[in-house]
Formats: sequence, C-alpha cells, structure tokens
Amino acid sequence: MRQRTAIVIGGGIGGLTAAVALRRQGWQVTVLERAPSLEPVGAGIALAPNAQRALDTIEMGDAVRAMAAWQTEGQLRTPRGRRLACTDNAASVRRFGGPVVITHRAELVGLLTARLPEGAVRTGAPAEVADPGDPARPDRPAHVHVLPPNGGRAPTGSRSSPGNRLSTVDRRLTRSPVGHPTGTPAETPSAPTTTPTTLTADLVIAADGIHSAARRTLFPGHPGPRYAGFTSWRLVVPAPSRPYAGHETWGRGETWGSVPLHGGRVYAYATAVVPPGGRAPDDERSELLRRFGGWHHPVPEILEAADPAGILRNDVHTAARPLPACHRGRVALLGDAAHPMTPNIGQGGCQAVEDAIVLAHHVGAGRELPGALDAYTRDRLPRTTEVVRRAERVGRLTTWRSVPGALLRGAAVACTARFAPDLALRALDGIADWRPPGATYASGAPGTRPARPAR
Repeated sequence: MRQRTAIVIGGGIGGLTAAVALRRQGWQVTVLERAPSLEPVGAGIALAPNAQRALDTIEMGDAVRAMAAWQTEGQLRTPRGRRLACTDNAASVRRFGGPVVITHRAELVGLLTARLPEGAVRTGAPAEVADPGDPARPDRPAHVHVLPPNGGRAPTGSRSSPGNRLSTVDRRLTRSPVGHPTGTPAETPSAPTTTPTTLTADLVIAADGIHSAARRTLFPGHPGPRYAGFTSWRLVVPAPSRPYAGHETWGRGETWGSVPLHGGRVYAYATAVVPPGGRAPDDERSELLRRFGGWHHPVPEILEAADPAGILRNDVHTAARPLPACHRGRVALLGDAAHPMTPNIGQGGCQAVEDAIVLAHHVGAGRELPGALDAYTRDRLPRTTEVVRRAERVGRLTTWRSVPGALLRGAAVACTARFAPDLALRALDGIADWRPPGATYASGAPGTRPARPAR
C-alpha cells in the first residue's frame, strides 16, 4: 500500500504537533515554514490540562510537565498591587485534572522537532494552496506552490501532473540543501530558487497563522479576523532578585502579567487599548515604561531588565465570525488559521494542539478521507467557536478605561472571589477538562488526576 503523504504549511506549535501526530499514524509528512529557521517568534505559552492531555497521546505530556516552573499561586491584582483574587495549580488539578504549565515556545518547538526525522521541516519555504483537491477522487490530490523566499508567486494555472506525488518531488527538492540545518536535525533549509515549485499531497494542513493565505484561498468570501481593540507586548527576562508571585494585573484599558519560567526566567506580557498598527516613537521598552513603569513589583524591575530588541509587539485579532467549515477539499485549517482568538484565557496554542491531535485521530482511524475531514469539522468547529467567544468576553473586561468602570470591575471581582476562590478558573470550565479521542496517560502523571468529561 502506498504511504499517504501530507504537507503542513506553517512550522508553529500547531503545525509541528500535527506533523508528529500524523507520522505516528503512518503518514509521510513535510512541514513548509516561511521563516529562514525555526527560531520561534514568541515568548511564553500556557499549556492547560486539555493541551497536555492532547500531547499525552503522542507521548509528549510528561516532557512538557517537566518544564513547568514551580508556582504556588497566581493572583489578579490592581496596578497599585491590591490583590483581587487568587488561585493556584492545586485548584487547577482539582477542577481540571492537572496543572497549567507555562513554558517558552522555543522549548516546545524543540521537543516537537526532535520527534521528526531529518529533513521533515523545510525552512525558508513560503507556500500557498494552489488547488485544494478532491478527497473523494484519488486522481485529484491537493496542490501546493512552494514560493521563492522573496515571495515570488506561481504562474496562474500552474500545477503538476497527478502522478507527481510529494514523496518524489520533496526528495528531489531537498536532496542537496545549501549550508547546514539551522535548528534541530529535522530542520533543513530549502535550496535557493527563483521559481515556484508545485508539490502534491493526499492531505494539506494549513497552519499558517492569523492572516492565513490558505484560509483566504479556501473561503474567499469570509471576512477573516478583525482587530480586537488592543495590542500586546511579550518579553522574557531573567527573574527579579526580589521574590514575587505570578500575577495578572488589570488597569484602565491596560493589563500586565508576570509568570515564572523554569531556568530563572520570567515571561511577561502586557496589553493596552490603542488604535491598530501603532508603534512606539522611540522603542517598545520606553513605551512600556511610560505605561507600566509605576505599577507594583515586579513590573518596574522586569522592564529595567528588558532588552528593547527582545520585546515583541503585535496587534490582537479575533475571528469576525466562524468559518463555515474547518476544511475544504483535501485541506484542513488548524489553529489561528481556523479560529484566531484573543489571548485572555490562554487557549490559542492549546486549541491548535487539540486541532492537530483530533485531525490525526480522524485521518488515521481507518476512515476514508472525506468522512475523516467531515468528522474533524464536526468535532472542532463548535468547540473552537465557543472558546473564541469566551476569550473575547474576558478580553472585553480588560478594555474598560473609565475610572468608575475599573472600580466597579475590581469590586465585583474581589467580592465574587471571596465567596468563590476559584473564580479565575471558571472561564476554563468545559475547556481545560477536555479529553482527546485516544489513549492518554495524563491521569497517571505526578500532580494530575482524571479530568471530568468535557462538556
């Protein structure tokens, strides 16, 4: 039997998880990543118990949990430091069956690529869907144009013959890479080229991010993501010398979070209600000092330690409306390409991991591809739509800018937390207690217990 082939467009967390999971199901997988190397743009990532259980199915959950920094509690505070609410990982274990793990994206990328064979990830390889194909017709594979790194485009109507399968084409294209891999053994830089190349595959996974070109190709009438009303900053610095508790702090239209990472580092993030497309007149560290330099410990110390060049600023987008489906033809959308969401409940990366595991389960469960992709959409579309809406609701709370509104919000949170100590976790009910389709060993790992069934 011919080995089935898959192309993953995008080498982020979701795309790499899909590649690992599909290989375990017997697929031959190639990941096409636009960036010149897998040195991930990003900082910290929160992996709630639902994502950890998904990673358990590909035997990665324990490795992820081993990267967790010990954190006794997390607080919700005001800019002057007054505590409004508090929770801890023990509460997460009680409620969802496991802790929330915060780690650096680069470390998670490293764990994933270590599970892929040499040459499976091609960097410097921007790609686009040329033809989604027809999963009901073996002679209609999906076609993907691999573009020159400078963004050249394939000629109109260009396509390879149906027999030019990924297994043949990809070997030819990667036989003699120029230079040496820039990351893990799985990572191979694409050979320089000035003309597009067309690949075909049985399945394409489009994990090409918030502004997905694949989504626009598959659903040209869909409005795509919209600006959520605020921008975000992210940074990782050495931990302050003075002790501090992990926290998120809500001001007037501004938030700041400080989360311990293992290895003596801290992941910090901030948001502010500003017009889209803005940039600081000097540098982003100076902008953050103007906005947050007078907030409680450890915010000033973190900013003093920050390198302006290491601060990431991105406008936050969310889905304007749900897609009609998570797939079309032989192409499945995954992660932000399918359901962009605000970061307010820490589920963007988690939902991408879920997508990858559920997709691999369906296409590897003996189903014909049309039925498998239909099942993927049935499983994922309603769930991710609800997660997007819930994240957006929490995000709107953080954008209140008036003094009376901020005072009312703080009083309501503090009063509710007094009688419901696990208030901060309620936003994850029915989300963090999700269980994947397939065997998981999360319930046997230290610090975990069986989760309640997902609702």
